[in-house]
Amino acid sequence: MKESFLFASFLFFLLNTLNAQQGLSELPLKIGVIPRGELNAITDVKGVKVGHTTLIKGDSIRTGVTAVLPHGGNIFQQKVPAAVFVGNGFGKLAGSTQINELGNIETPIILTNTLNVPTAMDAVIKYTLKLPGNENVRSVNAVVGETNDGYLNDIRGQHVKIQDVLSAIKKAKTGKVAEGNIGAGTGTIAFGYKGGIGTSSRKLPKSLGGYTVGVLVQSNFGGVLQINGVPVGQKLGNYSFNNDLLNNVDGSCMMVVATDAPLNNRNLERLAKRAFLGLAKTGGIASNGSGDYVIAFSTAEGIRVPYKIETETLQQEVVPNDLMSPLFMAAIEATEEAILNSLFMAETTTGFKGRTIKALPREEVLKHLKDAGVLEDKH
Repeated sequence: MKESFLFASFLFFLLNTLNAQQGLSELPLKIGVIPRGELNAITDVKGVKVGHTTLIKGDSIRTGVTAVLPHGGNIFQQKVPAAVFVGNGFGKLAGSTQINELGNIETPIILTNTLNVPTAMDAVIKYTLKLPGNENVRSVNAVVGETNDGYLNDIRGQHVKIQDVLSAIKKAKTGKVAEGNIGAGTGTIAFGYKGGIGTSSRKLPKSLGGYTVGVLVQSNFGGVLQINGVPVGQKLGNYSFNNDLLNNVDGSCMMVVATDAPLNNRNLERLAKRAFLGLAKTGGIASNGSGDYVIAFSTAEGIRVPYKIETETLQQEVVPNDLMSPLFMAAIEATEEAILNSLFMAETTTGFKGRTIKALPREEVLKHLKDAGVLEDKH
């Protein structure tokens, strides 16, 4: 009798927490073994900024923009080392070939919906050309990723405008990052539930370098949801190829990985590959029509690439291959948790043509996690 009462009290506490829409860091649920960063967000990587523009209009517009800035200065003048890994290439990631060819990023990273990629590119180009110091610039590699929110959003209306993209860039800030139904995640779906923007971070101990790895995702894909190894989607009876709606598992997942570890393009690509393992741990399957991309960059000032080269060589100190494994694990764990946060923080949404996608049923999920023994009862 006493055990039943304690469990009921514990569940009541958890449900109140979830009703307040707290992320996983507020629950007695630990993903992985590496400590989270202070904010459990990509902005735990010093200097990284995130901004959103959310478009919810009438009964059909459910879309938006999310901007990730590697640092607060002129990114074109002080480019950051970067790489792109393509998990499944059914997508429109603008700027990816130059990133992998030259090994750096020179603009904010923009996430939006599929049919507004050209609009976002135009906005990023205009933004970059107008920055002080860029008066003579004649080429800009705008970096824009997307997922297709056309089930909940009137995507053919191309409702994201240049000003919406510029607004997301302007509002970008350090500190806490809003998650769930916001920005580029406003109309997205993941595992048959409302998806969205999610973020997480890991902080390595000093003995392993002391570096931080932060991840932000735009989740919009299918599979069989797993949380800490528990087949939650299967237990809920809501998983790919189990009913007509979920037979369409296509969608996409954009993953942005930031770190303050001094990494070159080659090891950033290796880091990005490990982030994709984090997607797999949530039960994602990288389906035929899913555009699953990872953009990874380093904020370390000592390895930035200046636009104007004043010396014949560049000297950079980077993390050697043999010390990469802790960073790999951090990227896997942060990506897994960022995707889960995008689900836990999302809300039920009704949009285009009256379609409704429900939020993750938190109460049922908690019961399954409790039954599986992956929740720590602190009461």
